[in-house]
Amino acid sequence: MRKLTYIVVFLISVTGHAQNWQRSYTDAVALAQNEEKPIILIFSGSDWCAPCIKLDRTIWQSQDFKDHARDNYVLYKADFPRKKANQLPEKIKIENQGLADIFNPEGHFPLVLVLNKDQKVLGKTGYQKIPPGAYISLLNTFLK
Repeated sequence: MRKLTYIVVFLISVTGHAQNWQRSYTDAVALAQNEEKPIILIFSGSDWCAPCIKLDRTIWQSQDFKDHARDNYVLYKADFPRKKANQLPEKIKIENQGLADIFNPEGHFPLVLVLNKDQKVLGKTGYQKIPPGAYISLLNTFLK
């Protein structure tokens, strides 16, 4: 019984952390079109890019951002990990490289794009040393 309790608590915590990050860009676009929401597309090097890691810890994992994004955005992270242990499935690697060819040909990391539901770029930014509320406000300015 105790093991079952731990498993349930773990699954709830993992589900809560996942918030509304989509597993594929195709899914993100379909959801954005269905729900009439903009997309936040992030290019990240999750295991080698220091500003990417800071952005994840200070903004994406903040409760303020999670609460705001849940109702206002569809999220997709095009990740480019370098460590063997963190490699993504080949299908996701190919999808992310295709996105980089289109939206990030210069290879900037981190790069945060706000797209409309039809994949038009509304604005872009990167890591900024500002609190979550200010970062949310910055992202929202791209929608006007």
